[in-house]
Amino acid sequence: MALSRPTRRVLGPALFALIAGIGLAACDPPATRPDACNGIIRAVTVEDVHVPSGATCRLEGTRVDGNVTIARNGTLRASGVRVDGNVQSQGHTLVTVRDNSRVEGSIQLEAGGEVQVADSRIDGNVQLEANRAKAGVARNIVGSDVQLFDNRGALASGNWIDGNLQCKGNNPAPTGGGNVVNGNKEDQCRRL
Repeated sequence: MALSRPTRRVLGPALFALIAGIGLAACDPPATRPDACNGIIRAVTVEDVHVPSGATCRLEGTRVDGNVTIARNGTLRASGVRVDGNVQSQGHTLVTVRDNSRVEGSIQLEAGGEVQVADSRIDGNVQLEANRAKAGVARNIVGSDVQLFDNRGALASGNWIDGNLQCKGNNPAPTGGGNVVNGNKEDQCRRL
């Protein structure tokens, strides 16, 4: 937007800068998140990790001081990681957390694709709900509850669970066994 010199004097420098800035801002591309991951992050420490929609992120020996979030249609493959916060998604394509990983918060994955949580330690809850592919939890140490609700197939095998193992609405019913549960084994997981 071009203004003549007399118009600039009438508007004043501050208002002119505001109008010019509005015109420029509309043309700038949107900023990307500084914590976005589309590729590999190896054995370094980062604050947070966000997997954008359609991206694939591999965390290998990474330490995350905050949370890991996976956007709709994002993929996360985490191996040997330490996460001080939570791992969360609604609508992911695939999430794996394995190989001596440690999550000090909870793992909450809903309405996505396949999930594998294996050979790891989770201090909080593992909540897998309404995932459209198998949701597997195997050989983990879990400090609170494991909840498998309304998934298209579920696996709970060889876990040590300090809270409850709760399974409802999974189709087909969960498979597995050999879980040591300090609380209760409930509903579909009574015999696992």
